[in-house]
Amino acid sequence: MRIAQGIEMFELTSNTGGASYHPTVLYDDASLVLVDTGLPGNYARVMELIRKSGVPTDNLSAIVLTHQDIDHIGSLPQFIAARGNGKKPDIYAHEADKPYIDGDKPLIKVPEERLNMILGQLPEEEARQYRAVFSASSPANVNRTLSDGETLLFGGGTTVIYTPGHTPGHVSLYHQPSKTLIAGDAMIVKDGQLQGPNPGFTPDLKLAHRSLGKLAAYDIDTVICYHGGTYNNRANERIAELASQAI
Repeated sequence: MRIAQGIEMFELTSNTGGASYHPTVLYDDASLVLVDTGLPGNYARVMELIRKSGVPTDNLSAIVLTHQDIDHIGSLPQFIAARGNGKKPDIYAHEADKPYIDGDKPLIKVPEERLNMILGQLPEEEARQYRAVFSASSPANVNRTLSDGETLLFGGGTTVIYTPGHTPGHVSLYHQPSKTLIAGDAMIVKDGQLQGPNPGFTPDLKLAHRSLGKLAAYDIDTVICYHGGTYNNRANERIAELASQAI
């Protein structure tokens, strides 16, 4: 779905049906940046969605991970392996989630039993690839750490907003030219309505609600939620309402 020039959102349906996810790309004439990668095993499907949108995939130069959850970082190993020239794309994440994405610490919401179940649905090589990349003995995955308030050049200008709570290092991204907030899991869209973070998957719900208050500084026309897709009905007013409901 074309949000505006320089930003495209996709709907990625789960392999098992039911749930869907919404990765986003930021692009210009020289570069393509993917925001979040989907669950393990989704590399080919994400790339096909990008190609079908008409955005060239040859210029994939960076991947921004809004946070450490497995449905956001799961296909990162395939994106790294796909670069046959040996140069992986730059991987961006916040410092607080970096050790989890690098494999130095276990993901905070994925017990080993659940991880084994997810990887057990993959071809053996893809499962092996996942474990190798997210291992403390492998090289670090994140080579660019994100800071609150910094502006990235992606897609004509994108601001990093540190929005912890859902995970310690959760970030949202504000695409300046289109006034679009890529919210990650800081909020969700359910039944067409913008809602706060999913309580069942947000360890520090109080902090997550406080983080929404930071968004008042931005003029937001459209919100992209990884779970639920787009929302554009007086977004700033709705976000302010959610922030006021802080626990």
